[in-house]
Amino acid sequence: MTDNQDFNRMRWASRRGLLELDLLLAPFVEACYQGLPAHDKDDFRRLVEEQDQDIMNWIMGRVPISDPSLLSIVSLIRAHNDAKLNDPEKS
Repeated sequence: MTDNQDFNRMRWASRRGLLELDLLLAPFVEACYQGLPAHDKDDFRRLVEEQDQDIMNWIMGRVPISDPSLLSIVSLIRAHNDAKLNDPEKS
């Protein structure tokens, strides 16, 4: 799979059943995914295989992350979204 195919798959995978989750994942993929190291890309792929409600709760910090290996990618998504809140011109 080429990098562009992988990126397009993750763009599609970031479109979820919860609009709120779409608003957290899709901008992260657009702005950050291609620049991630391979291990973070692998973690993101595993993250999007999880249930929407679980992903949302982890990103929002409502419940502990059940798989500690996903902590890094969830932290990156949180940081990206926090930066957007502090500076809406960033995406």
